[in-house]
Amino acid sequence: MARTKTGIVRRRKHNKVLKAARGFKQARSKHYKVAKEAVLHAGQHAYIGRKNKKRNLRSLWIVRLNAAVREHGLTYSRFIKSLKDKNIELDRKILSDIAVRDPQTFGEIVGKAKSA
Repeated sequence: MARTKTGIVRRRKHNKVLKAARGFKQARSKHYKVAKEAVLHAGQHAYIGRKNKKRNLRSLWIVRLNAAVREHGLTYSRFIKSLKDKNIELDRKILSDIAVRDPQTFGEIVGKAKSA
């Protein structure tokens, strides 16, 4: 059986990792062994960051809603409870957006929720 060498395959694999490591500092972008570790860890941090982003945005929506609702004499928790009681099915993202962009409409939503 003929002997096979990994020349082109290995070179492609190395180039793929080194391309992903562009912008890293010092050996992390130049040497394959170090770059491979750096790319693996960067991927782990990116994965965790995507989960944390969702968490941070939800807390931002809640803070915005709380501030907007307090102007109408309610608290956030009472507002959410009254929305549930009235079967108004708007999520926090949409409510927060309405509160920031269209305070008049938000005031009407709060008015309907208050009457519960």
